[in-house]
Amino acid sequence: MALLNAAPQADESPEEAQLVHKPAQRSTLADNTPTGHAQKEAFDASTFRQQHQDFKSTGVALDPSIATQGQLVHNQNVGGDNTQNNRPLKRHKKGEVGVLEGKKAYKGPWAAYDDEESTSEEEEEDDSVNDVEDNTNVVIADAETEPETVKESSILHVKGKDYLGRSFMHIPQDLGIKLTRDPGESEWHVPTRKAHTYTGHTGGVNALRLFPKAGHLLLSCGNDSKIKLWDVYHKRELIRTYSGHSRAVKDISFNNDGTRFLSASYDKSVKLWDTESGECLAQFSTGKIPNAVKFNPNNNNEFLAAMADRKIIHWDITTKETIQTYDHHLGPVNTITFVDENRRFMTTSDDKTVRVWDLQINVPIKYIADPAQHSMPSVQIHPSGNHVAAQSMDNQIVVFAAKDRFRQNRKKTFTGASSAGYAIEVNFSADGKYLMSGDTGGNAYFWDWKTCKLKSSFKAHDSALRCIAAHPQESSKLVTAGRGSEIKLWE
Repeated sequence: MALLNAAPQADESPEEAQLVHKPAQRSTLADNTPTGHAQKEAFDASTFRQQHQDFKSTGVALDPSIATQGQLVHNQNVGGDNTQNNRPLKRHKKGEVGVLEGKKAYKGPWAAYDDEESTSEEEEEDDSVNDVEDNTNVVIADAETEPETVKESSILHVKGKDYLGRSFMHIPQDLGIKLTRDPGESEWHVPTRKAHTYTGHTGGVNALRLFPKAGHLLLSCGNDSKIKLWDVYHKRELIRTYSGHSRAVKDISFNNDGTRFLSASYDKSVKLWDTESGECLAQFSTGKIPNAVKFNPNNNNEFLAAMADRKIIHWDITTKETIQTYDHHLGPVNTITFVDENRRFMTTSDDKTVRVWDLQINVPIKYIADPAQHSMPSVQIHPSGNHVAAQSMDNQIVVFAAKDRFRQNRKKTFTGASSAGYAIEVNFSADGKYLMSGDTGGNAYFWDWKTCKLKSSFKAHDSALRCIAAHPQESSKLVTAGRGSEIKLWE
């Protein structure tokens, strides 16, 4: 705001609510005083008193016509000497999404400001460094706009066929258990010992998916940008590694028969893979980061992607075109869960709301919000299809109806595990009798679904346990993973 260029024309009493001044430049308005044009500006009493005293003592005051910009004009004629330059400060670069440390570490909206007023030699050196960084950041910006392209490939770590000509996709028949049954036919029990540790990832594991229905294969993805397929039985070895993303892989999803799967990565792409051959069949991108992907259970030629730009994108795999965009969320979308016999889907977001949608209609049929509601980074539907459990960021698991009115069941809340600050997965046993989750300390928790009581827990990992999944056929098999690179099989 500017300084007054003339003495106040109003009464000098501090109780006045108005200040009259003559602008520094002659106005084109008609003169209304012997010396020119004086303009009235409204002030509250306290501001007027402060500016009145400042102007009398130093000749410096705020220009009311410039609102709250804070810029001062120096009145040389009356000897004022308090001036201030409030030009907008330059902000540090936001950094590169996905980079945690170093000069390119992502700072986002928390990036600091440069102090342009400093004249120290050290800051002058910083300015020269910033000039170099400015040139470098042009490349970084381009990289964010067009992510680095990585050629898709895969490595088979085992023999392609056995002596009978069967591939690793073949469901084993020599285990003493029928893996082709409907999941949940046998009663599930909490595992008591660790059976195996899978090693191969070089960073944290972000998702685990057991092969649909049979569960004889395990798919994992991690921060090392790799996707790996493991054998759950026999030698329990690494079968195939899929490479094709330039940054961490955030989510994976099998289709109904497990022959294909989707991968979503921080490189802003979703890729479709052939499980057996390792071939990348298609790539999809909107230029934004996908947080979750899910095949349409009723039509595996379609899938939905939850995006970081507050949208859900509905893709057609055959045509590689967008079928529908759902854009009513006010924050990044975290989960997609098909409900009501797969006719609708439910989404959760950082905006702390739950929304239910009809397919191909960009208007939510249900909007669930509450002042006490928190963000829910993991949601899982109960095997019965009647309920969904959601991991809330306030250290509890809440339950919603999966059909009809989709109301929250206030009587069904599961507590005891600490999940705040992490996207801890929640899951069910195949028979629906147990709800399970991890915590920030690496523990696995198991609750009785009917009574909501904590039945058991044990230490599974040294760091946060983020992924947990029960075997669809075995009565006490379980896989877990977390911030570490190890995947553990329990039975």
